[in-house]
Amino acid sequence: MVEAKERKKRELGTAAIRDFLLQGITHGSLTPGQKLPTERDLAESYQVSRSAARKILADLETEGYITRAVGRGTFVADPAQRLPQVLPPINEAHVSPAQIMEARLQFEPGLAELAVTNATPADFARFAACLEKSEAARSAEEFELWDGALHQAIAAATHNILVIRFFDLIHTLRQQAEWGKLKRRALTPERRQATRREHRDLVEAIMERDPERARKSLATHLRKVRDTLLGY
Repeated sequence: MVEAKERKKRELGTAAIRDFLLQGITHGSLTPGQKLPTERDLAESYQVSRSAARKILADLETEGYITRAVGRGTFVADPAQRLPQVLPPINEAHVSPAQIMEARLQFEPGLAELAVTNATPADFARFAACLEKSEAARSAEEFELWDGALHQAIAAATHNILVIRFFDLIHTLRQQAEWGKLKRRALTPERRQATRREHRDLVEAIMERDPERARKSLATHLRKVRDTLLGY
């Protein structure tokens, strides 16, 4: 029992480190070029091993969020590094919510299936933290933040840099003003409760390593989001 509690504590600690860094980078409190805490400092602050902190930093470097230089430290990367340079520029004003949902339905169920294969205990802990935060959310804005964080966590759990970068493009487009207006109008208390149940089922399917259920669960969730947003 004690060993299980300690393991859970370590998993939550590693998830918290990733949350701190990723949320700070994506929401602007950690800016490009800013020096980040060392792996030793992170390990001590979140009570995890240095190897666990090192693994998180290595993952974020692979995903293009940070850069590391021997003898100098770890820094927030230029956001341009997070997207393949071969992609053509996209005018966000020309991408409609309907197009975004169409792309998500084609792309994201496969992410859930891949996460079933590649997710680690640290990823599972991050899923749990996102669920906990979204269920404790007191406002629609806070709920939306952790809703998006869960989908980001599932993409990250694929541990496939190309998949993660494609997802980041879709996630960025979801921040456009028109999408936000639709989401706020559609995110009723009833829909929030339904989303919580759908997220729970999705996370459970991934953690049980059930690829077919995970794919179907995410596809069903996205169809309901689409129908609510677009009035289908």
